[in-house]
Amino acid sequence: MSIWDGVSEFVTVVDAGSFSAAAKRLGVSTSYVSRRVADLEARLGIRLLARSTRTVRMTDAGSEYYRRCTDLVAGLQEANQAVVGETAAVVGRIRIAAAGNFVERYVAPALADFAMQYPNVQIEISFNSRNINLIDEGFDFGIRYGVLEDSNLIACKLTDRTLVTCASPDYLAQHGIPVDPEQLQEHACLRGNSDRWRFTYPEGHRTIRVSGPWVCNNGFALASAAIRNLGIVYLPQVNLMDALNTQKLIPILEDFWDRDRATWIVYPKNRHLPLRVRRVIDFLLDHFQAKRKDWLV
Repeated sequence: MSIWDGVSEFVTVVDAGSFSAAAKRLGVSTSYVSRRVADLEARLGIRLLARSTRTVRMTDAGSEYYRRCTDLVAGLQEANQAVVGETAAVVGRIRIAAAGNFVERYVAPALADFAMQYPNVQIEISFNSRNINLIDEGFDFGIRYGVLEDSNLIACKLTDRTLVTCASPDYLAQHGIPVDPEQLQEHACLRGNSDRWRFTYPEGHRTIRVSGPWVCNNGFALASAAIRNLGIVYLPQVNLMDALNTQKLIPILEDFWDRDRATWIVYPKNRHLPLRVRRVIDFLLDHFQAKRKDWLV
């Protein structure tokens, strides 16, 4: 029996927050993880985890053991990858939490290209608009949009995103063209999850409260409503590129657009990234770095 038996399973249970989440992350059964941790506790002669029907928490001894073991496990993984270098096999499952039209239209095809290069990798993308806890739900990383508030995450900028205000030619001909965001309060505004739109003024950002006849949390549906003369939309450019290129929608208020938004790859701090995860993150960053030269999103 190795001194390492059960250690990685114990560390993964703590990181994932439960035995089932740890099993999902390791690609094994829950009973296998539970048995390995129980064997480790028996070998040490101490209780590392306090279990209940719904939660798992570390004992005082478990907390100290975890603190020491995480560095050891990460060091061993780094040593293994340093030795094998580029010859290491990129294998295993990669779980990604994402949402939005940008992911559907651009990120998912890029991930498919990555999967073609590495046929022994299994990509699992979960599209969900709620703010997922990456550790608790066993995801390797997430793709998020906008201003990040979670200080427990490491963020890598995937690409900048400009918010574009536009409307159909017929709507603007009938209702006039606003020259200041404040005038949007006199217009029909087609909005998503928020009725507050942020614009950039010389003195800084200002938020304008808007209203209108169409509320929807899908960017393409909002763009379709704008094309049909229902009102003004304010969306990431990626949702509007076809309509703007064909002049079905006309950009307005360009001097006030919010250009400070971005799409991010995020993952928890103090998380050792397996080789397969580091490879796919590097692939996405390189892919969208090249894309920036061709189009703005």
